[in-house]
Amino acid sequence: MSTLGIALFLLALLALLLAGGVWIAVVLLAMGWAAMELFTSSPVGKLMATTVWGSSASWALTALPLFIWMGEILFRSRISEDMFRGLSPWLTALPGRLMHCNVIGCGIFAAISGSSAATAATIGKMTVPELRKRGYHEPMVIGSLAGAGTLGLLIPPSIIMIVYGVAADVSIARLFVAGVLPGVLLVSLFSGYIMIWALLNPDKTPPSDIKMSFAQKLYASRLLIPTVILISSVIGSIYAGVATPTEAAVLGVVGSLILSAVSGSLDWDTFYSSVMGAMRTSCMIAFILTGAAFLTTAMGFTGLPKAMALWITSQDLSPVMLIAVLTLLFMVMGCFIDGISMVVLTSAVILPTVEAAKIDLLWFGVFIVLVVEMAQITPPVGFNLYVLQGLTGRDIFTVGKAALPFFLLLALAVSIIWIFPEIVTYLPRRMLGIR
Repeated sequence: MSTLGIALFLLALLALLLAGGVWIAVVLLAMGWAAMELFTSSPVGKLMATTVWGSSASWALTALPLFIWMGEILFRSRISEDMFRGLSPWLTALPGRLMHCNVIGCGIFAAISGSSAATAATIGKMTVPELRKRGYHEPMVIGSLAGAGTLGLLIPPSIIMIVYGVAADVSIARLFVAGVLPGVLLVSLFSGYIMIWALLNPDKTPPSDIKMSFAQKLYASRLLIPTVILISSVIGSIYAGVATPTEAAVLGVVGSLILSAVSGSLDWDTFYSSVMGAMRTSCMIAFILTGAAFLTTAMGFTGLPKAMALWITSQDLSPVMLIAVLTLLFMVMGCFIDGISMVVLTSAVILPTVEAAKIDLLWFGVFIVLVVEMAQITPPVGFNLYVLQGLTGRDIFTVGKAALPFFLLLALAVSIIWIFPEIVTYLPRRMLGIR
């Protein structure tokens, strides 16, 4: 069968299995098995066993469950509540006032979580009731939380960056560093939009009900100290080059346990729930990565990635056109599957094509995270939308409409890093000395 025929067959199989509700990991394994069994003469069983073991034994994956566990511990502690109380006194002077707590809070919590859903849920549980009680415009509250919650995917430590780093064989430490300035860019875009909106709609922002002196604000800021220490310890150790992502993850888990114990929110039930939550999430991601590794091997034996790369080269498709096409592709896929599955499902085919177009895989990693962030607030399978639906009690269409401006801001961020790629590449060059 021709390369086009193989591609069409695998796409049809993918659509059939996804429509049937089959787990993503099983879909990946089934596609790899079918590709090798039908279109190659290779020993499928032996290659599958070797690939599954090799992908599962990857040392780089060790950081994944540890960062997930750290986020689970903090999700159940009082640190998140203290963070809101420490931030709010400083934000009342800005146009939009306490709505910035969604953006700044998500930005800070993202640096100690790594999960978009955990970031949106944790900050949302704190801010939504408080902002509602004070009379803030609910669509803007929901929209800002939906957009800012996606920062959990970009600001390190990012779970999806670990997944991409393993799939693309790109340094996870470099990816973490590369995500910092794009994360700052998104925080600036989100807060800037809130300020412009507040200035244009002054009647929809209630007056400040927090009257505190400078000394009182400083005293309230003491609640941010545990969060700052944890962020500095985890991320700073990676930036300084004194710890690998795995070692930093261990530091994060130990630090989060200590801080939870000191705050009085760590008991046996909390500890057990955090371990079980981390185990479920880690096993799900590891299963998906195993299936993706086997599919990658199968694609290599069929020659499909090489043929696609050659086709891209022969078409003389410009890098900007390739990025535009891939953005549309990921947006469509984001309507049906989650972000991690998108990365592992497409890496076997897309990464050779990206390399053929001479696009930096480090830059592409940040690009793909931004596009996955857009998918997080795209119906019908935008995970952040479902988190906010549960928090607010509003229907998915109301939540999706409120998130639309922030979806457009994410699209603007993609355009900005394309025009100014140094936003992604500057820190890895300066701080890690890697070009």
